[in-house]
Amino acid sequence: MPSATRFFKIDEPFSFKKGGVLPSITLAYETWGELNKDASNAVLILTGLSPSAHTASSPQDPSPGWWEPMVGPGKPIDSDRFFVISPNSLGSCKGSSGPAGENPETGKPYRLDFPELCIEDIAASAFELVRHLGIERLSTMVGPSMGGMSALAYLQQNPNGARHFLTISSSPNSAPFSIAIRSLQRELIVSDPAWSNGNYDDKNWPETGMRMARKLGMLSYRSGEEWRERFGRRLQDYFPTELFGMNYEVESYLEAAARRFIHSFDPCCYLYLSRCMDWFNVADGFPDLTAALAAIQLRSACVIGVGTDILFPAYQQKEIADALSQNGVETSFTNLDSLMGHDAFLVDYSHFTPLVTDYFNEIWETEPLSA
Repeated sequence: MPSATRFFKIDEPFSFKKGGVLPSITLAYETWGELNKDASNAVLILTGLSPSAHTASSPQDPSPGWWEPMVGPGKPIDSDRFFVISPNSLGSCKGSSGPAGENPETGKPYRLDFPELCIEDIAASAFELVRHLGIERLSTMVGPSMGGMSALAYLQQNPNGARHFLTISSSPNSAPFSIAIRSLQRELIVSDPAWSNGNYDDKNWPETGMRMARKLGMLSYRSGEEWRERFGRRLQDYFPTELFGMNYEVESYLEAAARRFIHSFDPCCYLYLSRCMDWFNVADGFPDLTAALAAIQLRSACVIGVGTDILFPAYQQKEIADALSQNGVETSFTNLDSLMGHDAFLVDYSHFTPLVTDYFNEIWETEPLSA
């Protein structure tokens, strides 16, 4: 399969917020559309925890991306109009520098020798990519889930970094419930004997820890109402039923999803990215969120939450919208009525597509961009 992924290497020391330094870092990224003459039509999409840079298909790689219905020619984020950029987050295992990458000093994966990672580091590396592409100011910053945190950090670091901002199912900090869930996920991974303090390999992989962590995560990504409507109490016959084992369809669904994930994501990268979300608080050092976002020079913002999201609850999106509005940014807030919880932006396109389409049409119509 051909690949559209490109790699940007920062060949100078990169300093991390908590004090670590790497001599260089690499970001994997993909793009769609063409940058116009004055570089005014760029859209940056910062991802959630697990996605790669392959956000959507392209002629170079026709395989579906993780946000396929949203990005491309004629789609809500229209690559016939906009130049769309999506990097794989720093700290991930999908091509960017992270704990799974090779430490040039040892020839082995960094694992726990990788510097402590913060959301602010992800944002700072994304800014270097944008600057490398010759873009001084983005048309629009887009951040779903963890990507919304990274986007807020980017805008805080670069107050004039974008003219418009779309944030979906994200937050200015992690709620206690979210911290608790992610803490348990990390504990499950590091409690697996195969974790071996980060010294695992392909033959000795913390499979049980990753499997259980993924199941716990899946419970937080969807809503109880959806489980009830989707599975009810139907029995399953996909997996063998053992003593105290799986009897119901909802159990087999979680098991199948967990098995797909076990080897698709590096355990150490998962731990680092999970922890950096817990650490993040965009209002650190400020009296409140409004003050924290006061310097950001946006023309508009669109903030979308989902009423059944228990991981990034809608009240947190409302806090972002209120703070931006109080700072004079023309901001809309929508609390969607979707059963699909935090994952709604990945699956409930009937609700999300009209909102995102309308916002980008409004940007295009009110701010004509050169060819």
